[in-house]
Amino acid sequence: MSNTQQEFIFHKENYKWLLIAVGVIVLGFCLMVGGGSDDPNVFSEDVLSPRRITIAPIVVMIGFAGVVYAILKKSPQKNNSVEE
Repeated sequence: MSNTQQEFIFHKENYKWLLIAVGVIVLGFCLMVGGGSDDPNVFSEDVLSPRRITIAPIVVMIGFAGVVYAILKKSPQKNNSVEE
C-alpha cells in the first residue's frame, strides 16, 4: 500500500484571503442597512445617503474582487519527488 496524503485544493493563505474578502462583503452589506421610515407613507431621504448608494456597493465589489483573488491565487509549490 502506498502512503498517500490527501491535500486540500487551496492553501492556508487562500483561505485566509477568502475569509477576509467575505468579511469585507459583510461589512459592505452592513453599510447598506437602515435609512427606512417607520411610517410607510413618509419617504425618508436617508435611503439616498452617499454611504448607502456609493460607498457600500464599492465595498461589496472590493470584497467580491477579493474572493476572486483568493480563488485564483496560486499556492506555493512544494517539492514533491516521486520515489518508486
